[in-house]
Amino acid sequence: MSEPLVIVGNGMAAARLVEELSKRALGRYSIAVIGDEPHLAYNRVLLSSVLAKEVTRGDVELKPQRWWRDRGVTLLYGTRVAGIDADIRRVRLANGTSLPFAHLVLATGSKPIRLNVPGMELPGVMTFRDLGDVAAMEAVASPQTKAVVIGGGLLGLEAAYGLFKAGAQVSVIHLMDRLMERQLDQRASEMLLAQMQNMGIPVHLNAETKTITGTRHAESVVLKDGRVIEANLVVVAAGIRPNADLAGTAGVDVNRGIVVDDTMQASKAGIYAIGECAEHRGIVYGLVEPAYEQARELARGLSGETGHYPGSILATNLKVSGVNLFSAGDFLGSAGTEQIVLSDPGLGTYKKLVIAGDRLSGAVLFGDTADGLWYLELIRSGAAINSFRDDLMFGRAMAERSLKKAA
Repeated sequence: MSEPLVIVGNGMAAARLVEELSKRALGRYSIAVIGDEPHLAYNRVLLSSVLAKEVTRGDVELKPQRWWRDRGVTLLYGTRVAGIDADIRRVRLANGTSLPFAHLVLATGSKPIRLNVPGMELPGVMTFRDLGDVAAMEAVASPQTKAVVIGGGLLGLEAAYGLFKAGAQVSVIHLMDRLMERQLDQRASEMLLAQMQNMGIPVHLNAETKTITGTRHAESVVLKDGRVIEANLVVVAAGIRPNADLAGTAGVDVNRGIVVDDTMQASKAGIYAIGECAEHRGIVYGLVEPAYEQARELARGLSGETGHYPGSILATNLKVSGVNLFSAGDFLGSAGTEQIVLSDPGLGTYKKLVIAGDRLSGAVLFGDTADGLWYLELIRSGAAINSFRDDLMFGRAMAERSLKKAA
């Protein structure tokens, strides 16, 4: 008889876990996936592309209904979980029913941070996190819309780009001294800033929001230095916080996120967490790839294999504001490392590789990211690069050609 496995959360991490389990242990578990959004699991990375009308809602759907049905998965989307009774192994739903579980996986993701400033409750102030947010923005985005995006990280720039492509007048305000400071070095960030301003998106750095003004609707954003930016749409993209509240009802340990070990198990046996809600070795990852790696290792463990998640080397590979960007590993360059830089202002490209001893430890690419995944492979594997170091900057094809000649 199949063991009941309940997954709370119907996002990218949950979909990958079901996919991995179906490869390794099809039929071993009776799987139920519960999600509070009224949609099948979709690719959140493409939300800005939906807003920009570069892709449709159907394009971002991860798996069709039939895929879930063929794997015997019970999908309960548009359904909220009210609580977890860990002692009797049941998940309570908001509609009054409950589901039993032998194993419970929390893949509840994260929620956007709302600033603690006056005016956040005004109509016209919203966040950018799901398809519902996209629909709300689509309803108001027009050439007459004056939008201010608070936050110059990944999410904020994606929102700004989507709104710009949808026809709105967009400005970005960012608390830090450079854009995407967690993913880019100073030079790449300066190039991105110039690109955005050339597109017609003003960016205000070192800008802290004091208040959002308006009577019945948002009218402007006031900064602490006194600047006032007119806005009838304010999008807050100032970070995310793990959705760990539900875990508290199960009595599991929660710090910033749901604390898990290397098998992705929480502090109570049979309860696991993956993705943005999980905290592993003190780190909460806010990117997709670590969630996929965690899902793979958990699937191994649930399939009877040895699952071991050691942590992730962070990498970002995406298009922001029409520019290809990639960064991975120690891209800033810690003590004792060397840096190789290639920059072509005419082509708008920049490449920096960070080398530690005889291995690649970090990379930043701006404009031309064709070799990004190869560099990431080298960083993660720790492979020696001495035999092709002279050609490393020029990409995989050049390095492999040189190796063949040497052989």
